[in-house]
Amino acid sequence: MEIIPVILILLVCFALLLGYPVAFTLAGISILFAFLGVSLDFFDPNLFKTIPMRIFGIMNNQTLLAVPLFVLMGVVLEKAGIAAKMLKDMAQVFKNTNSGLSISIIVVGALLAASTGIVGATVVTMGLMSLPAMLKQGYSKEFSSGLVAATGTLGQIIPPSIALVLLGDVMSNAYQRAQNNMGVFSLETVSVGDLFVGAIIPGALIVLGYLIFTLFVNRNKEFLPLDNSESEVNILKTLLPPAALIFIVLGSIIAGIATPTEAAGVGAFGALIIAGINGSFNFNLLKESSYKAATVTTMIFSILIGASIFALIFRGVGGDLLIDQIFELMPGGKYTALLFILLAIFLFGFILDFIEICYVIIPLVAPPLLMMGFDPVWLGILIAVNLQTSFLTPPFGFSLFYLRGVADESIKTTDIYKGVAPFIVIQLLVLLLLMIFPFFVL
Repeated sequence: MEIIPVILILLVCFALLLGYPVAFTLAGISILFAFLGVSLDFFDPNLFKTIPMRIFGIMNNQTLLAVPLFVLMGVVLEKAGIAAKMLKDMAQVFKNTNSGLSISIIVVGALLAASTGIVGATVVTMGLMSLPAMLKQGYSKEFSSGLVAATGTLGQIIPPSIALVLLGDVMSNAYQRAQNNMGVFSLETVSVGDLFVGAIIPGALIVLGYLIFTLFVNRNKEFLPLDNSESEVNILKTLLPPAALIFIVLGSIIAGIATPTEAAGVGAFGALIIAGINGSFNFNLLKESSYKAATVTTMIFSILIGASIFALIFRGVGGDLLIDQIFELMPGGKYTALLFILLAIFLFGFILDFIEICYVIIPLVAPPLLMMGFDPVWLGILIAVNLQTSFLTPPFGFSLFYLRGVADESIKTTDIYKGVAPFIVIQLLVLLLLMIFPFFVL
């Protein structure tokens, strides 16, 4: 019986490698495998009855309602050209500082991460805006491409990110399942707000690491001056509204005034107001932003439904029991198990997006880890930082592909690989720091 769940996983991986869409692969392969299981008497057909209830539970989940609203908030700021204005104006703030442009890219990257929360969008936006400017000013191809790719992935860890919203929902369910398995029936749970609070210091540490490295590596270099054409009024007009919006969204969640879903509604409405202040708001912007937000949300929920069906059938053929056995037989105690899972998630990050990892991998491995006594918020942040690192790691890191798609032909793929190496080291050091000193998260 132990081999049956493994066969299911191998079939799903094989179909994904053939290029079939993730959502339909997860659901389709799992249902076909379950029909085979019914005919061969290793799957209970009554489990099929729970699929509609699972789908209804997903559509009725108040926490997940934050996803389309946060996506809309980010898309509006992106399509309104706020990101481009922020970068241009922030560069003027640091125009008299050595490495001023690179510092402004890190700061704007952090603000974009907090306001868009979507890694792909941030990398592409920063790549189109920042990379040509850095090369023109005299930065090396390796450093320029590495900095842009690294700052683009900050959307993974800096709240309020889509990844943390999805991860918060998954960790909440995993924590409840772990408590039920241990016979603990308490009302204590994990919220998206808990993960947002836990991610603030780790996100700040990564940004600080980027800044220190940037100042160190460019300390003796001279760069061409920037054009000085912006006034202080324009700088305040461009930078203050997004910063205020992020403060209101995060502050209302942390203070307990609003749920993440309510704060996401405020954020989406605030993004439309900011577009109006900057003269970018019109019907076409609203139409394009709504369409893009609906497309991204549909993709996320399709994967979620497919992953839910896969998880049901995987457990129906004894997959959860197999994972529990693997954890029990693993030598070295709970920290060996934690390192093994972090390494596995890191490797899965090469071939799967964070949405698939959130809803396919983490629900299977998180409950056994939580039953070993790990804090759910701490574990969730470790997974988020780990995934962010895998997105940067050659040869298959997603951010590298996003940047390769928009980078100039003069920048070789090897330049991008060399450029991200120091930033990967910084993120791994932060991950190690969080593992040794959990209070940074808690």
